[in-house]
Amino acid sequence: MNIVKLINGKVELRKDNGNLLRVIMNSGAVDANINSDGTLIVITTTKGKVELRKDNGNMVRIMSNDAVSARFSGTDIVITTAKGKTEIRKENGNLFRVF
Repeated sequence: MNIVKLINGKVELRKDNGNLLRVIMNSGAVDANINSDGTLIVITTTKGKVELRKDNGNMVRIMSNDAVSARFSGTDIVITTAKGKTEIRKENGNLFRVF
């Protein structure tokens, strides 16, 4: 199982023994989370964008533009916005619920 490490805005994908696999994002990240099967990574940037990326670093899609944080909850993505709302989105980007 791989883990995501966030260091000074840089997102790294590492093996569970700590060895570096690859750098996913070089700068500008404030939050990063990996899904349960280790294939997708959700990254929140300093500009409030939520990016969904594959484990090889390729961008899948931008999920939101005004986020504070994002994390996986099962197969869904939970996004906290700058306005204090919480969005639940599917992996394909579709908005499921806002509260």
